[in-house]
Order: sequence, then C-alpha cells, then structure tokens
Amino acid sequence: MDLFNQTCFECSKLITNKYSTSFSTGIKAFDKRFRYPVYAIYGFVRYADEIVDTFYEHDQRQLIDDFKEETFKAIDRGISTNPVLQSFQQVVNQYHIEKELIDAFLTSMKMDLDKTAYDDDGYKTYIYGSAEVVGLMCLRIFCENNPALYDTLVPKARSLGSAFQKINFLRDIKSDYEDRGRTYFPQVDFGNFTEADKQLIENDIKKDFDDALDGIKQLPKGSRLGVYVAYIYYLQLFKKISTTSAHTIIQKRIRVSDTQKLGLYFKAMLHQKLNVI
Repeated sequence: MDLFNQTCFECSKLITNKYSTSFSTGIKAFDKRFRYPVYAIYGFVRYADEIVDTFYEHDQRQLIDDFKEETFKAIDRGISTNPVLQSFQQVVNQYHIEKELIDAFLTSMKMDLDKTAYDDDGYKTYIYGSAEVVGLMCLRIFCENNPALYDTLVPKARSLGSAFQKINFLRDIKSDYEDRGRTYFPQVDFGNFTEADKQLIENDIKKDFDDALDGIKQLPKGSRLGVYVAYIYYLQLFKKISTTSAHTIIQKRIRVSDTQKLGLYFKAMLHQKLNVI
C-alpha cells in the first residue's frame, strides 16, 4: 500500500505542477509534511473544475454527478483505484475534513453548468463553495486536528479564499463572459463595464485581503510562509488589475510573469526572516 499511496500523491503533485506554477511554488514553501496533503486537495478541486470548464463534448452533468458519487464512496471506504480520489480521501479522513465542505464545493462546480448570472445570494453561495471551502480544507491540514485554532482562523481563511476567487473573476472576465457566457458579479453589465463597477469590486476585495493577512500571521510556522507566498502573488495580480482600465480588463487576461513570481517568492522569504509575517 505504501507504494500505491505514494504514486497517488505523486499524481496529485503532477496535476498541481502542470496546472498552476503559482500554487506549485507556494506549496514548496510549506513544511514537508504539508505538501502531499495540499497537492491532494489541489488535484481534487482541479479535476472537478476541469469537468465543468472543459469537457463540453461530453455529458458534463453526468460526469460531475459520477465524480461526486465516487468521491464520497472513496471517503467512506477509505480507498479508491482513482489516484486523485485515493490521495484526497486519505487527507479527508486523516484531518477530519467535513463532508459538508466537499459537498458545498461540488455544488458550486455544478452551478457552473446551470447558471450564467448570479444575484447577491447566489454570488455568495458560489464563492463559498468554489473557493472559501477549499481554504477551509487546507486550514484543517495546517491546524493538524487542533479544533480551537481551526475555529479561530475560519473567518480569516474564508476571506482569503474569497479574495482569490474574486480576483480570478476579474482576471478571467474575457473568457468567462465571451467563451462561457458567465457573469459572476451581481448587477454588473459586462457589455458596459465601467470604472465605477470595477472600483466597487476592488474595494470589496481589499477588505477580504486585509482580513486575511491577520489570519496568515496566526498560522502555524510550517504553513505560514506557503500561504503568504500565495497571498503576495495574488496581491501583486490585484495591484496590476487595479491599475488597468475597466476597458482593458474585459479585453485581455492580466497576469504576473514568472520572473515577477520568483521575485515575490524571495520577498516572502525575506519577510519571514524579518518576522514581518
């Protein structure tokens, strides 16, 4: 079983490395004991997201329903022949990750198949399920079955996940709106996206960021730097978006270069040495 489990975690690591250079680099900043578990979380959520965003020539609703059924079977049985689900179920069972978080995530994924626009309630529900609960799954890992610390940091972890997702929405407006017909921000017309619309969204994101940073500083040492790396990556992306016009945002995807990411990684390490975080 040791060889099987190791290869399953390596599969999740490969998925992370292939899909996200940002998160891959951030995970390397974690203490070694946290890396495989976080890879397992990322591999799981990435493949679920892939079902609803990519497999257009297949019955996506059936695929996501099957994926959900297989996920909970793996958790209940404590084993799966699917390497992504095998590594994920081990983490869920070891760190006592609530099924409610997993169900909320998969529900939000399925919402992408059924909804193209959101009101305030739907927007909050989607962000909670698609991003905030992922942060809470990781928080379960970082707190290592310390319920008091977990309960303290839940609001902060939710704020960080919310900030990341809202920035993703802004970054991906062009592909979401033009290619998939989705508009996540309520009461915003992307056919007439104004600077005022953009500013309101940015003000909301800034509040999430400010709240999240306080939580990062309270994380255990072995996980703090890794989360901070992701935080400053997204903060830099947010700064670039903030200085880009609303017209440009809907025309192209804003990104942080690999060179900038490397510089930010070393900046985060310096901040740790200086006890800034």
